Amino acid sequence: MRSDIHVCSDPENVHDRPVYTLGDRCPVCDAPAENSAPAPFDPTDRYGEYRRRARRDRP
Repeated sequence: MRSDIHVCSDPENVHDRPVYTLGDRCPVCDAPAENSAPAPFDPTDRYGEYRRRARRDRP
């Protein structure tokens, strides 16, 4: 699944909020734009338990 909406890949250094675009480059700073869709969920993910445990153990 892929989204047509892209977001600027360098929002922290240039923008005070996310900049969304339909193109491949940011219209404000001309940085590359990346896909804004979240990663797909896979219930058969063999390593999901370890990732969730690592996330839970972070301070």
